[in-house]
Formats: sequence, structure tokens, C-alpha cells
Amino acid sequence: MITVNAQATFSPEGPFKLTTIERRELQPHDVLIEIKYAGICHSDIHTARGEWGPVKYPLVPGHEIAGIVSQIGSEVTKYVVGDRVGVGCMVDSCGECANCHKGEEQYCLHGMTGTYAAIDRYGQYTQGGYSTHIVVTEDFVVRIPDGIELDAAAPLLCAGITTYSPLRHWEAGPGKKIAVVGLGGLGHMALKLAHAMGAEVTVLSQTLKKKEEALELGADYYYASSDPETFKQLAGSFDLIINTVSAKIDINAYLSLLSLDGTLVNVGAPAEPLPVNAMSLIGHRRSFAGSMIGGIRETQEMLDFCAEHRIAPEIEIIHANQIDEAWERVLASDVRYRFVIDISTMGKE
Repeated sequence: MITVNAQATFSPEGPFKLTTIERRELQPHDVLIEIKYAGICHSDIHTARGEWGPVKYPLVPGHEIAGIVSQIGSEVTKYVVGDRVGVGCMVDSCGECANCHKGEEQYCLHGMTGTYAAIDRYGQYTQGGYSTHIVVTEDFVVRIPDGIELDAAAPLLCAGITTYSPLRHWEAGPGKKIAVVGLGGLGHMALKLAHAMGAEVTVLSQTLKKKEEALELGADYYYASSDPETFKQLAGSFDLIINTVSAKIDINAYLSLLSLDGTLVNVGAPAEPLPVNAMSLIGHRRSFAGSMIGGIRETQEMLDFCAEHRIAPEIEIIHANQIDEAWERVLASDVRYRFVIDISTMGKE
């Protein structure tokens, strides 16, 4: 086994503590990655605090991982030592079902293996990227293009692909009117990506305090969702709405903003149910859908797209001993727009 340092939670309340965990010895197709940066996702908080179900502690979260290949298995063909690589929300799947064959491993019919808080094919409990190293099979590693810095690349492995995938699936582009609900880690990436694809983009956020920032990031329009007049003014306006909020909202109100045959896609994952009135869908043949990250092929496509269009998340680099504070700031929406842990600080004051 390979012993590495990690920051782990030991209870639903935290706090984080420095510990050691074991990674498996490299199998023939495995890659050992020295992690340089790890993004903080709201999903880390939901999972670690048991809001999505029981969790085994200690838990090392983190599924936005960017680093350098430091060792490869005997049969690895895709990477060599020194390559700049990333790992996202999954580290394996069955590879045999219909969805895996389509390159949609995230929807593996037997269940994909999450980067943390899952049981892998070796019977081990997976631990994530708040650590110095990780071992992953080469088929679930992606290459980070030279045009993207490693610290900025980390959030693309979740926030980037989570928003890129539905935009591509529902054909965002010129002539399409798209609304992004929420301007946080996911929302600002949805805005940047939709703008780069050529769509008209409107941001819907609770207040007007982020308006100037949204316009600078590429939004065409911005409205406050706390203002009832917004829903009257924009009724029937959008072909596609990407809801990035990980909290309970009035989905029926947002469905009213869709045009004929429009779709509202939920990518935020609140712990509470989101009730939908059937009449909100029937009246204009509207759809309410969900989307979860993307497959490995599409994740690489997203990274290449971001490099080509010079798209990067807005990030704040933090020390490994600031994770608890960062989590509280995420919950308070006090981040512009993604925290990224500098893993080189782990174990240091």
C-alpha cells in the first residue's frame, strides 16, 4: 500500500484534521498522481455532513483534482511520468453496460465509482483529493491542456463539466436564450461556457449585488430573482434554464420562464425535494430534467474547449488548514467563485 497525507473529516461537524491514508499499490493500468490542487465543491460539504446519506469516517473529500503523473503501471499507454492530468467525480465504472459503451460512464447502470465515499472494485473505500496523492486507473484520468494552469484546472473537473454537459446536450449556441440560476461555483462556469458557445445568457440571482460581475463575465442580462416582477417580465422567455443552486427553490416559478418546448435542467443537488406541479409542464410542453457531470470523453472535450476559448474559473487559493473556514464561507455564499486548496501547504503551518 502507498501511504499519503490527507485532510480528513472525523465527524459530520468536522473539523478537518491532518491524517494519513493508504492508496493501493499500482495495478498494471493505474496512474499515481501527485496532487497539486484540489477544488472545494458544495457536494463535499453535503457528503461529509451526511446530508446525502450515511458516511464512513474518516472521510477525505475532493473530486476536483489537478496534478502531475509521478508513477505509472506496467501496462499504462495513455500517460507518462510528468504529464499534467486531472481527476473528476468518478474513478471507475463497470465498463460493460450500454451507458459505459456510449461513453456516458457517469450513468453506469451498475453505478459508477465515486472519487470519494464509495467502494471500488478492490473493496476499498475511496478517498478524495484533499490529499497529496491518488491512484486512479488510466481510463478515468484526463489530460490538462497546456493553456490551462493547474490551479484553475481543478474546478473544471466538476464545476466545468457539470455545466458543460447539459449545455452541449441541449444544444446551447447561437440563437438560443439561456438562463443561469445562481452565480456561484457552478453558475459562473455555466455563464462563461454558454457565452463562449454563442448563446444569449441571462443570470438570475437573488439580489442585484452580483450584476456588474455577471456582466463582466459575459452575461447579456441580469435580474434579481427576489423581485416578483422578474418572473412576470421574463415569462416564456428561455429555451434552456440551468439551475445551479444547491438549495430548495420554487421550481414552478422558474418553469414559467421557459418558452414552448423549453427545458429546465437541475445540476444543483439540494438535500430537500423540489416539488413540481404537473400544470407547470403541461401548459407549454415544458421539461424538467437533471444532469450529472459528463463522461470521460466529454470531460476531455470540455477541457480542450476551455483551453481553446481561454475559459477558466474565478478562484481563491487557500492553505490546507483553511478548509473549515472555506466550507463555512461556501455555505454563506462568500466566495468568488471557487476555493482551491494548495496541496503543497498540507502539513505546514
